[in-house]
Amino acid sequence: MSVAGRIAIVTGAGTGVGRAAAVALAGAGWRVVLSGRRPAPLEEVAAEIGNDRSLVVPTDVTDPDSIANLFARTRDAFGRLDLLFNNAGIGAPAVPLEDLPLETWRQVIDTNLTALFLCTQHAFRIMRDQDPRGGRIINNGSISAHAPRPNSIAYTATKHAVTGLTKATSLDGRAYDIACGQIDIGNADTPMGGKMKAGVPQADGSLRAEAVMDPGHVGQAVLTMASLPLEANVQFMTIMATKMPFVGRG
Repeated sequence: MSVAGRIAIVTGAGTGVGRAAAVALAGAGWRVVLSGRRPAPLEEVAAEIGNDRSLVVPTDVTDPDSIANLFARTRDAFGRLDLLFNNAGIGAPAVPLEDLPLETWRQVIDTNLTALFLCTQHAFRIMRDQDPRGGRIINNGSISAHAPRPNSIAYTATKHAVTGLTKATSLDGRAYDIACGQIDIGNADTPMGGKMKAGVPQADGSLRAEAVMDPGHVGQAVLTMASLPLEANVQFMTIMATKMPFVGRG
């Protein structure tokens, strides 16, 4: 299939990494379904990449019916789905583990893990039954899928769980020519990651500023993963600010 006929869904497409991925995919010829909670940022991205290359579907990924509507709208508009970028996610306030409210824990689990599972289920059903069969799912993991930050138990737990989701999806997708990989991102200069520039707590109790990178680099990395033929898969990719304190001991 030519790139011009390929269809992608990007969740959390209104800002940050999702926006960067949508711009990169559209620039390479993909048609992109833009999903997110707030319509206004999605419309801005659609205007940037071209309304003829995009479909805006406001979606609350914590609502199963809203997720179902996203995939139904995509199928009705384009008849197929070639890529799902499971990108939407949230953090939690950096409070001591023993003070984290149960409701906050559940919000992070629902957004960062359950939503990815539900989106993956819907993608499987479309990709399994379409002709040509198959497709690709890319999950947004995190450096936190490898090592935690202080007071981040909910976010860290979900990102470790995303790794398990990715592996199981990759295995179960083989029967339907569905590839699944994960991109683990460190310190992209986005509304979530950009706060690293101002200083964040370190494992030794200190507060230090950290290096960040342009989220456009992440968008290009997603495009690289998405551009492979289905016989090949980037199972895991780590992309990070070169000087962030991850490799080594700080």
